[in-house]
Amino acid sequence: MNSFQLAMRVLRVDRRTRTSAILTAVGVAIATALVLLLVALPFATKARDTRAVWQEKDYGSASTTEGHLLFAKSVDYVNGKKFVRVDVALKDGWTTVDLPPGVPKFPAPGETIVSPGLGRLIHDLPLSQLGDRFGPQLAGALGDEALRFPEQLVALVGHTPDTMPKSATAVAGFKHGAASADPMLTLLAGVGVIVLMVPSLVLVGSSTRLTAARREQRLAAFRLAGATPGQVTKIVAAEMALSALGGAALGLLLSPALHGLATFVPWDGGTWQASDFSLPIGVTVALIAGLVSLVLLAAVISMRRVLSTPIGAAASHARKPLHWWRLLALPAAGAVFLIAIITAKDAGGPEFIFLGLALLVGSAALVGPWVTSGVGGTFVRGWRKPSSLLAGRRLRDDPKGAYRASAGVVLAVFTGSMALTLLPSFESLAGGGRSFQDSVLYVDVNPDEASQIVEKTNAALVKYGQSERAVAVPLVYVATADGTKRSALVIECARIEELTRFKVQGGCDGSAGLFSTYPAKVENAKVSGDPEKQGVPFAAAATAKTVTATDTNMWQSLIIDPALVPKDLPLGQYSQVTVAVPGTGNREVVRTALAGAAGGTQVDSREGKLDRQQTELDDLRRVTVIGLIVAAMLAGASAAVATAGSVMDRRRTFGALIAAGTPVSVLSRALRMEAALPAMVATIGAGVIGTLVGVGLFSLANEGPVVLSPWLAAPIVLGVGVALLAASVCTPALKRVRAEPLADE
Repeated sequence: MNSFQLAMRVLRVDRRTRTSAILTAVGVAIATALVLLLVALPFATKARDTRAVWQEKDYGSASTTEGHLLFAKSVDYVNGKKFVRVDVALKDGWTTVDLPPGVPKFPAPGETIVSPGLGRLIHDLPLSQLGDRFGPQLAGALGDEALRFPEQLVALVGHTPDTMPKSATAVAGFKHGAASADPMLTLLAGVGVIVLMVPSLVLVGSSTRLTAARREQRLAAFRLAGATPGQVTKIVAAEMALSALGGAALGLLLSPALHGLATFVPWDGGTWQASDFSLPIGVTVALIAGLVSLVLLAAVISMRRVLSTPIGAAASHARKPLHWWRLLALPAAGAVFLIAIITAKDAGGPEFIFLGLALLVGSAALVGPWVTSGVGGTFVRGWRKPSSLLAGRRLRDDPKGAYRASAGVVLAVFTGSMALTLLPSFESLAGGGRSFQDSVLYVDVNPDEASQIVEKTNAALVKYGQSERAVAVPLVYVATADGTKRSALVIECARIEELTRFKVQGGCDGSAGLFSTYPAKVENAKVSGDPEKQGVPFAAAATAKTVTATDTNMWQSLIIDPALVPKDLPLGQYSQVTVAVPGTGNREVVRTALAGAAGGTQVDSREGKLDRQQTELDDLRRVTVIGLIVAAMLAGASAAVATAGSVMDRRRTFGALIAAGTPVSVLSRALRMEAALPAMVATIGAGVIGTLVGVGLFSLANEGPVVLSPWLAAPIVLGVGVALLAASVCTPALKRVRAEPLADE
């Protein structure tokens, strides 16, 4: 009888082995499905960004003189939704250009091709709120092959060369080729593989331990009967191969359903197409083979005692105490992670960071049992009740098996603490931007076209019945007597509070003022429209006035009264002019008036500046919540199975204690203590380490201070709760032991 035949016979006749094999297969299936999803995420971002690569200007395709396609891109908003606007025109003499997939035709001057979602908005909203921003004619719809995500809002607007935005550049054609994977999601996917795979493998290990004692005795009997170590290894591999291969096949079958659910989870402003999550066949085969090999290797290693000392395994001799050197694993892994963080910016790529993070996660498997043994020793020395002594002896005699129940919980707490360190810190970075009011819409234009845009905008506002009016805000440079030169906005005092987030102290008294957040020196000050040019004296006597910033996250600019600017400094001599309009009325109508006048030039506002930040924060929050839920579920399942497995492992001991008259309640209390108390100690340490890792990862994105919120205690509390809940399965397991005859063992 070969190894597989023997394994099949054991599964047929032994109900407990069959239950263990089913749970092991379920654990392998979960691990397989999760790994296939997480590894597919970078490929998914690459696939959808490749579809939308035509929306970006190809900087390397041609110079501004060689290219025949004039191209400009801007971002606009309607009802809080962002859409991409691409303005194009062919130079004189050119009639064709290669079109990207999903673009039905090249838009003629005045024509606009829009995505289906944007087309519905144009149809549903008045022209003054959206449609008038584009050409008068919708000439078609973009296909899914041209959109980053199904609901993306995109407009491809046709022009003549002379009506293109001033920011347009000439390129050889639409950009094409493969895009790069999203670095943020690639990093998160790598972290997810590490922190979610470990609880999954712990679940697999806990499932295999349900019949560990019986398997050890059976295999030890084979060794004592003359079986070689190689034959015993084949038997173990055959038993586990059936579960591992079955679980991997089940995980592969479940993977499309999990990918389908993932398409509904937004990232970077939108969801996904179903085809985005396709993995190369070679990568899929390698991942499945690696997982199965890892499970088989862990099973063979767990039987090393049977291979080396079969008599000790059969007689269940006591295990050797753990060595103190296990504690060195944590500082060593921490040093590797610290070096990875320090050198990440110079070396490039997250691989070294993943290695350090994996070593930190792996060090828990070495340090955790030692901590468990120390907790057990404390109980043995200071016990007051029989349950405390029983729990202490178990933790002291088999710390590895006892820690197995809390290993998944420890990883979940580590993940939660790391995430809840990063999130508040990233949220603290939100904000900033220019000093205009949140409601103000503005566009930075060339000085020579500022007056024309102001006139067109105001004419449109009058047409739409709006009371707001656009104003040109030049940017000048004021040099004080001590040689300091600072930028300043030219705004009348009466409109400072209307346009900016500054409050004028003492109000406007009619004098020409130089406004600043601190008393500015106006004696011998000079003003110029270009920072490279020599300034000229103020046109009138200046008064230093104070303004107060109403928001800390803003650029600190001087404000100068127009009366101080010399008359011989026309708009055309300024380095930059901003056309600003208060959006206090119908905001979308005001935006349409300004966007129509700007002709495709980027219209900005503070909401636009914060949009990218808020999108990233929303993505991080969403990923954190999903990751914590999955980690908590895996941790709870692995803890429950490990606790039940510890009872099954000691059926003979518990059966003898019950037969001797020990109450089940005492044994249940002892089991709950040995499952929950090490978890409490380990989760506190995991929370501290997770916080430190979060600090290190945050330092890669920003050098500012880390925000530590009270929510950092939540993973620890949750971890202890999950451990206590999982420990509750010990009472039903003990009752099952009492119900079965002791002779079965």
